[in-house]
Amino acid sequence: MKPLCGAILICALSFPFCGGQGLLAAASDREAEIVVYGGTSAGVIAAIQAARLNKEVLLVCPESHLGGMTSGGLGFTDSGHTHVVGGLAREFYHQVWRKYQSNVNWRWQERQEFENKGQGTKAIDDATRTMWTFEPHIAETVFDEMLAQHHVEVLRNEWLDRDGGVEVSDSRITSLKMLSGLVVRGAAFVDATYEGDLMAASGVPYQVGRESNSVFGEKWNGVQISVLHHRHNFGVPGLSVDPYRIRGDSTSGLLPHISNDSAGGFGSSDKRIQAYCFRMCLSDHPSNRVPFPRPAFYNPNEFELLARIFEAGWNEAFSKFDGIPNRKTDTNNHGPFSTDNIGMNYDYPEASYERRAEILEEHKRYQQGLMFFLANDERVPETVREQMNRWGLAKDEFVDNGHWPHQIYVREARRMVGTFVMTEHEVLGKRSVPNAIGMGSYTMDSHNVQRYVKADGTVENEGDIGVKPDRPYSIAYGAIIPQKRFVQNLLVPVALSSSHIAYGSIRMEPVFMILGQSAATAASLSIEKGIPVQDILYGELKSQLLKDGQILSID
Repeated sequence: MKPLCGAILICALSFPFCGGQGLLAAASDREAEIVVYGGTSAGVIAAIQAARLNKEVLLVCPESHLGGMTSGGLGFTDSGHTHVVGGLAREFYHQVWRKYQSNVNWRWQERQEFENKGQGTKAIDDATRTMWTFEPHIAETVFDEMLAQHHVEVLRNEWLDRDGGVEVSDSRITSLKMLSGLVVRGAAFVDATYEGDLMAASGVPYQVGRESNSVFGEKWNGVQISVLHHRHNFGVPGLSVDPYRIRGDSTSGLLPHISNDSAGGFGSSDKRIQAYCFRMCLSDHPSNRVPFPRPAFYNPNEFELLARIFEAGWNEAFSKFDGIPNRKTDTNNHGPFSTDNIGMNYDYPEASYERRAEILEEHKRYQQGLMFFLANDERVPETVREQMNRWGLAKDEFVDNGHWPHQIYVREARRMVGTFVMTEHEVLGKRSVPNAIGMGSYTMDSHNVQRYVKADGTVENEGDIGVKPDRPYSIAYGAIIPQKRFVQNLLVPVALSSSHIAYGSIRMEPVFMILGQSAATAASLSIEKGIPVQDILYGELKSQLLKDGQILSID
């Protein structure tokens, strides 16, 4: 193998693919020891770890921004127990902390003012020199600087040819072909995409949707009719809302964003997935605020259901405007009708690039329409409209994309069926976890999956689950590797092997970084030993992970 000058990052993020736009002319073939496909936070960290272990690494992206959701608007980190975040993930949050030690990065707000607001998750932890709440551009800058420090070159605007572009021989991936014609060869591969595109194209089996509870003996998987854990439904706030265009007349048809399909039996399986949204970065600073745009094809009647929710007395419109530095927010879904575009993403995981682009555009149109409605429609209470008009898109974020996030929140897509399947039993500490490579701790959190009409003729949401583990839990090495008979040199730290509900806890950005580092470490060992990733001696892997600061268990 020819030595490379530095390292190359080949990234694949979830961003619209529009025909031939952004395609490059066919480049010379490239090769490396470790090829990382995916510019998510896991992909960036995997590439850095490979470089630290002195491996030739390639990392290739269909878009121009690295970091996935961490730099794409999710600045109010779902961190869980931060003491189990180690290794390069902790280094990232330390570098964020360092950025905010400089007054130059407090342009729109004094640091003391921000700290005094008390933002739920502790934003700044000076004792551990980490910061868990941050602006999107700061996160992206830290990722870029860490990559530059390790001499990782980035090739952007490269898309995997998912139809025959993955060459597999004797259960080993030998090369990837991009739509530009670029061919990348390697000894080991890491699929760091949210969608699991490389994993799926290599022939590894996977699951989409919810398993029935009977598959793994779980309680919180499958359809969860009448299970109302949060306030993202109609039942907990005590709202009774008519779903029909003409109230009381079922023959008039349903309002927009309500499904006419059967919700399914309790605990049964389906192919539905939890809803997506864009985590908007908003500002209320007059000099850094862009008013919410009126989207093309805006139809105020699309939001009649929300108008009826306000009419029923709901008043929680601003409950998830989570504060991040400089008078900005990480704005997330909250309530029975919010930024989650429920039911509009079911075909996303396996869709073509063109179809995914349509889905993302529909989500953007819906969410921009929602914000315009909240700020302007007379059916919205005046107090809500007045407060909403204090906010707008942050002018200094996502400046090359109309101040709109470049990454949609793919909360769940494909999930590999690997050597070991993480289930709620492992997450809730009911079963021990073999061969730990990192830890998770967040609530098993699924956003709503569907909105349907109940037997009593009122509307309800389904699928929102929140079950908190008693303590942090370990994640098995077998969850990021395929079964040996399929592929022997692939690691999958994001679209990993897990049940739907267990994935609801594992799917947090700090955990993806942890697993990305562990995946690159395993890839390095497999190359050094000349063996499949499934045959690595766990003791050797564990030793290297601990040496590099990973936290694998707690007393």
